[in-house]
Amino acid sequence: MIAVTGATGFVGRRVVSDLTGRGHAVIGLVRGAPGPDDRVVGEIGAGTEWTRALEGVEVVVHCAARAHVMQERSSDPLSLYRAVNVEGTRRLAAQAAHCGVKRLVYLSSVKAAGERSAPGRPLRVSDPPAPEDAYGVSKLEAESALREVGAATGLETVIVRPPLVYGPGVKGNFLRLLDAIARGWPLPLGALENRRSAVSLANLADFVGVCVGSPAAAGKTFFVSDDEDLSTECLARGIGAALGRPARLLPVPATVLSMLAKMAGKTAEVERLVGTLQVDLTDACGLLAWSPPYTVEQGLRETAAWFRSLR
Repeated sequence: MIAVTGATGFVGRRVVSDLTGRGHAVIGLVRGAPGPDDRVVGEIGAGTEWTRALEGVEVVVHCAARAHVMQERSSDPLSLYRAVNVEGTRRLAAQAAHCGVKRLVYLSSVKAAGERSAPGRPLRVSDPPAPEDAYGVSKLEAESALREVGAATGLETVIVRPPLVYGPGVKGNFLRLLDAIARGWPLPLGALENRRSAVSLANLADFVGVCVGSPAAAGKTFFVSDDEDLSTECLARGIGAALGRPARLLPVPATVLSMLAKMAGKTAEVERLVGTLQVDLTDACGLLAWSPPYTVEQGLRETAAWFRSLR
């Protein structure tokens, strides 16, 4: 049996669906309002009681987390992230090992590794991590906590670091970009030559399914992404094509966008549009013999179909 934390969330729902489609018996571990195949664990933290919910479970996929907050208002966000993402994960791993769970697959983030990569040189798992915000720090510390529990108990741990995840239900900047292109708004993205990795929900869930069962995944950390890294300009045009509404892009140089962002105090937000952040799939493809089964075009079409259904 496989247990999925955050089973009602953006990623968790797709992971549950994919694992069920592979023939696994799957239960969701949720905060409240359980479905027929869910078990309630409440809020996640250092005191969460997981034992009863883990009865009969062989593998845990840990999707639940305090997610990255774009407009953080807390005066001490790191403590909030640590309470859920670090101590909550440590508690889950320790109790999972105690309950006889064999493997824990952890959905971390590219932010645990860093926010950018050099042109032509994607981030590798072996690179020294350089998180730049509280969320990234908490994800990296959670990875370390998992390795410590695994070394002490024999629990197999697998760490997955996705970049931007998109698909039905996406929120944040990706949803805003969808909406802007659908409305025909002109966007200053027509001169960007950066490259950014992203992963569709379909490809991420497929990769998690491989990590659940592959002996070669035990103890390893993996980046995962789609089969193609796009510039922000190409991504916008791909979204437009999927929506059937060509993107209206103005050729504003990245240097100008960065300068305007600095003046407006929006440097971090604009960096995600103009900067390069690529990840290396060598370990995922080599050790696990995996390749993304869905193209970027397929992922964007699925996302666009969901978006159109909302309108």
